[in-house]
Amino acid sequence: MSLTLYGAPLSPFVRKVRLYLLEKGLEYQLEVVSPFSQPAWFREISPLGRIPALRDGDLTLADSSVICQYLEEKHTELTPLYGRTAEERARVRWLEKYADYEVAPLTTFGVFRNRTLKPSMGQACDEATVQAALVDRLPPHFDYLERTLGDAEYFVGGQPSLADFALVTQLINMEHGRERLDPQRWPNLAAHYERICARESVQTVLPGEQKILAKLAGRA
Repeated sequence: MSLTLYGAPLSPFVRKVRLYLLEKGLEYQLEVVSPFSQPAWFREISPLGRIPALRDGDLTLADSSVICQYLEEKHTELTPLYGRTAEERARVRWLEKYADYEVAPLTTFGVFRNRTLKPSMGQACDEATVQAALVDRLPPHFDYLERTLGDAEYFVGGQPSLADFALVTQLINMEHGRERLDPQRWPNLAAHYERICARESVQTVLPGEQKILAKLAGRA
């Protein structure tokens, strides 16, 4: 039975699930649901009105981490994206949460929302908030992630995991807000970002996002 993912393509959390599904080779349909104007029925699937949500037959789930962990446990025959050992799984979940709860409020809700979403809705960009995120608040997180990654290609287990995609999906939104990692200051992290962005899964979703960004720029 096919999977239906509900949400908006520019949401980093929707993107995270889309990348997970693509990396796993799981077929799905994306039904666009905006975080700003949702149909009444969506609350039956996502009681808090947050995206993404997933329908798998009669089962409905909300929250990107819950969705990905459910699919990981259901499809044990596929290449694991949460690590292969208890230690690796713990590290992946930690870094996923770190990206979701520490990085996202700054890259997505600080930079991307102010630079891209607000102007498209006729609202002023709060550039002071953007600069506070870029200058004061994000660098310590990037320092930590640079040290954690070291000279490895991937964060956990020597192969791509959701730790990599959870972080990169937030950095993509930062780039959608016209900001990128400084490769001089964070060379390992910047190289990791380019490495993950070059993957087929990311290149599959980005063209559609670029079209949406062009439409938003036209409204600004």
